[in-house]
Amino acid sequence: MTLYLSRLTIARNPTVAAIRALIDPLPAPARGGLRDPAQGRIMDAHHRLIWSLFGDTSERARDFLWRSEGKGQFLVLSHRPPSADGAGLFSPPQTKAFAPDLREGDRLAFVLRANATRTRKDPTDPQKRGARVDVVMDTIHALPSGRACNARRDARMSAAEDAGRRWLEHQGAKAGFILEHLIVDDYSVVPLPAQVGPRREQPQFGVMDLAGQIRVGDPALLLAALAQGLGRAKAFGCGLMLIRRA
Repeated sequence: MTLYLSRLTIARNPTVAAIRALIDPLPAPARGGLRDPAQGRIMDAHHRLIWSLFGDTSERARDFLWRSEGKGQFLVLSHRPPSADGAGLFSPPQTKAFAPDLREGDRLAFVLRANATRTRKDPTDPQKRGARVDVVMDTIHALPSGRACNARRDARMSAAEDAGRRWLEHQGAKAGFILEHLIVDDYSVVPLPAQVGPRREQPQFGVMDLAGQIRVGDPALLLAALAQGLGRAKAFGCGLMLIRRA
């Protein structure tokens, strides 16, 4: 399996500058754990923008993971090198082969932007597949309402740290790594891009920014998991785990 890691930067020229607000809109500051209501549309715009480097045919399935680094920069892990021009929207990509020589016991620092979900069992029928829920939202819903804003924010981050750790430990059991250290840098909720209206009625998904250290248990499993991505919402810039030697 051959993979490629690319750094993409939106081009700085008058033509791209004229449409910059459309392809790379600026988000509003997060408030109370809810990102800018347009954040989902921003993620969708970025996904479509990156497709300009990979969508060579209309039948092509997405075979890349990506994350925004801000200021018009993106990191992409793909099964094919990106196109060199991208319709002139990007500067020439900085691409290299991604083939880390991993050994059992290696310690790796990582960063990961994740939409972490689990399947909630149906209490009325254990054999029936339950609903898929965001691990943090599911915990937050159990918090008492009516708290002061700061207290609820602290409780939300504490819930994110606990749920994020349990989720990533579960991922590691399937993906050939052992979680040794974890920091949850941020957790927020993003409305789906096609939805408008009251917050209470909007379909949303949670986004966690995670960092820490893992130990390699099974190198082949880990490489396969890195290529596939961890968690869901991969079209929205989640799932790409970046690693380096600790």
